[in-house]
Order: sequence, then C-alpha cells, then structure tokens
Amino acid sequence: MNTLSISEDSAEVPAAPMIRERRSVILVVDDSPFDRRLVAGLIDKIDDFAAITARDGVEALAKLDSEPVSIVLTDLQMPSLDGLGLVEHVKVRYPSIPVVLMTACGSEETAMEALKRGAASYVPKKSLARELVETIRQVLAVSEHKKRRNRLHASIERRVVGVRLENDPDLIDPLIQMFQDDLSSMNIFDENARMRIAMALREALANAIYHGNLEVSSDLRQDDEREFYRLADARRSIAPYANRTVEIHSEINREGVVYEIVDQGPGFDIAILNRPIDPEDLMRVGGRGLLLIRTFMDQMIHNDSGNRIRLIKRARPREK
Repeated sequence: MNTLSISEDSAEVPAAPMIRERRSVILVVDDSPFDRRLVAGLIDKIDDFAAITARDGVEALAKLDSEPVSIVLTDLQMPSLDGLGLVEHVKVRYPSIPVVLMTACGSEETAMEALKRGAASYVPKKSLARELVETIRQVLAVSEHKKRRNRLHASIERRVVGVRLENDPDLIDPLIQMFQDDLSSMNIFDENARMRIAMALREALANAIYHGNLEVSSDLRQDDEREFYRLADARRSIAPYANRTVEIHSEINREGVVYEIVDQGPGFDIAILNRPIDPEDLMRVGGRGLLLIRTFMDQMIHNDSGNRIRLIKRARPREK
C-alpha cells in the first residue's frame, strides 16, 4: 500500500525489553503497513509510551500472549479477525487490558457495537495526530486506577459491614449486590458459589421483612399472592410494623463469610426446623426458602426466639 522500501520486519522492530519495561506498551493493530507505522510513530514520540504492532486480530492475540501490553489500539476493518472480534477476545482472555478503537468514515455502526461489547474508547483516524495521545493517557489513568484498586482488594484480609434495612423489599437486591461485589473483589468464592450465597441471602432477607417484621403469613400466598403483598404493603406504613428494621452484619475473611440477619418481629417456634422436610413443602408457594438456605449454606443457626439467623459459608481450596 506504500512505496517505501523498508521491509515489514525492519520497520516494526519492537523496543528493547529494558525500555519496554519502563514504558506503557501500546499494541497497534492495523492491516495497513502505512497506518501502523504512522500510529506507532505518534506513540513512540512520547517518552513514557512504546509501540508494538500487529497486522490483524490473530497476530494481536499472539502478541498479547507474550508481550506486557498496557493498551490495545485497533483498527476495525481487518481480515482474519477484525476489531470487533478482537474486542470480544480481549475482554474474555485479558479483561484488565483496555481496547481503544481507531475509527474511519463508514465504521461508525461497528464502532458503536464494539463500545457496547467492551471497548474503552475510540479515536477517529482523521484526528489521530490531535487526539490519540490524550485518549491513551485518559484510558491508562482509568485502567491503572482499576488495577491498583484490585491489588488493594486482593490484600484485604477481613471486611466487616453493618446495615440497618427498612422494610422495603426493593432494597434487597442492591444489598445483595453489594455483598456480591465484596466477595468478588476478595476472590473468596467462585461464581457458582457466589450465586448460591446470593439466593440464600435473598430468602433470608425476604423472610426477615415479610414474615418477621411485617408478620405476614406465607399461608396467604397459597391461594392469591396479591393478598399477601397487599397486606405487606399496608403494614409497612402502620405501627408497630412500620417502626421495625432488619439488622444485617456481614464478615468476610479468607476462611469464608458469615451473615447475621436480625428482625424485630415476634419470631417463631424453631422446633419446626428439626422436623423432616415434607415433600409437599417444596410445592407450596414460599415453601422453598429454608430448603434453599440449608442447601446453599454450610450452616444455618437460629436463636431461641427465631428472629435471628446466622448463615455461614466456608471457603474451600478450589474456591480461593
């Protein structure tokens, strides 16, 4: 595509390893030799940047396997593996490496799709000289912040959280997501274990609000669930139910997690927990809650009055 006599290999020799280790390495991916050299030249002019190049997405993935890359800067339209496909592969295989797109006229729709699928930013090719370096610096700043945050989370040995929750079921999912983020950031359990913990928590929190604080019987759900929720909504605004809250205490450490959930209702007879599970309970609306908690957590401990439950899940070697 150009008249230069310089060969591909000699024109795109990567920086020496010693220099590369002191710089942010930008992997430039483009099937045009001229564009590769142009973009790499813009990057190499900056003291703290170093450019390496690849001809397409396939070669880029090979470079990522062997090079300490900080950012992937890719064209969209390429043979073998285009920019959109490269974004998807990098997101799965190298989630900590951001991808920046170089967009040309006519590639806007593909660029939007790539951004939706995980690309970090884009630079129009016609504006590379003016906007490329600043865009890279912005993306690097965000990426480095995320890496430092992940390192910090990985160093946390114990996290204790206390929450006082009003009787609003809409707050259950955001609270569970907060606890899930804690588990994920400390890398205590695998994804499946975290999902099972979330299911058990959801049941325990719903029980504390509906059956504990609002004292709404699950029997109402058997014939018409609307009556169950109508009564629950009504009691949320009248005494004594409206003044009750749910206390949640969470402790996460490298050994596992403990959740303690305390409602302010009258409790229940915990003797029923010791009876064998009736198969008919599994078919009842609302009858699966305790079964899920027992199955998904290692321990479920109630106090004598039945308004406090402690859920324990231990980390196993394969989940760390």
